[in-house]
Amino acid sequence: MSKTRIFKISEMTETDILSAAHALDEGAVVVVPTDTVYGIGTGAFCEESILRIYQIKERPATSPLQILTGSVAQAKAVAEFSAGAERLAQAYWPGAITIILPPTAKGKSLTRGFKGNGLRVPGNPFLVNILSRMAHPMACTSANLHGQPVLTDEETILKTFDGKADYIFLGGQLSPTASSVVDLTDKPLLLREGGVSRADLEKTLGQPFTVK
Repeated sequence: MSKTRIFKISEMTETDILSAAHALDEGAVVVVPTDTVYGIGTGAFCEESILRIYQIKERPATSPLQILTGSVAQAKAVAEFSAGAERLAQAYWPGAITIILPPTAKGKSLTRGFKGNGLRVPGNPFLVNILSRMAHPMACTSANLHGQPVLTDEETILKTFDGKADYIFLGGQLSPTASSVVDLTDKPLLLREGGVSRADLEKTLGQPFTVK
């Protein structure tokens, strides 16, 4: 069992945040609060650490992880943005919308065989602070065991991941709203209506979504 470093985000210094960003780029596996639920992630290009996340979650390694970035500019390094995607990102990021986009050459390895990368700038200031200091995006998924409910409280996070993750950042009790998920790799497809309504998404995009 590995030793997990545990921090309360309200007590972290700028030095702590810079150290966390560097550790993620080097492949540390961390549990962090987001604007939805607690997530577990690592540097997006750290393949061995990504496999660790699948093992920790007891999740099939065939499912892609979400890509979190600190800005639209950072997201553009790994995904091709259409004009519509640019409008959605500018309107709703940071926030609860995941946009699936075709990969750039650099981002192709992150798709894990799927058509695109699901990207989001989360609306959690602490997490964005770390992401904006990373050299690369973060690959992230919900911090729960496969098939189990998502986790929103510190006590269960500690019971589940202490001794498994390298870092746990505690951000209190979360009140999750699932992110809306849109696929813009082809014709606009709404995969999940969550934090942003279908009507608002269509108004911003300027065209209707097909609903899956």
